[in-house]
Amino acid sequence: MFIGARIRKLRQDKGLSQGDIEARTGLLRCYISRVEHDHTVPSLETMERFAAGLDIPLYQLFYRGDEVPPTNNLTPRVTVEELAEEGVAPQLEDGLLMNLKIMLSRLRETDRDVLLNLAKALAVAK
Repeated sequence: MFIGARIRKLRQDKGLSQGDIEARTGLLRCYISRVEHDHTVPSLETMERFAAGLDIPLYQLFYRGDEVPPTNNLTPRVTVEELAEEGVAPQLEDGLLMNLKIMLSRLRETDRDVLLNLAKALAVAK
């Protein structure tokens, strides 16, 4: 397994100590040490916390290249505006999506987090 060594290298490259990562992620320093020495395999959620603490995208924990890895099998991103112009969604949905986008851009980040958590809870409840 290489994930522990990769986390340690990224941390050292940024000049951070395990204590710094502890403060940034809320993970205990002893746990960070166990991960870095491959005594513990972190969950995906924990790896997301490591990535956030290191201020890097999650893929960099797994990918050693300097450039973003190719994503040939993914569809290109399409904005709400592009969908509305193409007429992919019915007219009512177009207006709703555009209004929702405008309203969400006006919310504070904490309020957006509350809405996101609500949406996640509703998705799990189904």
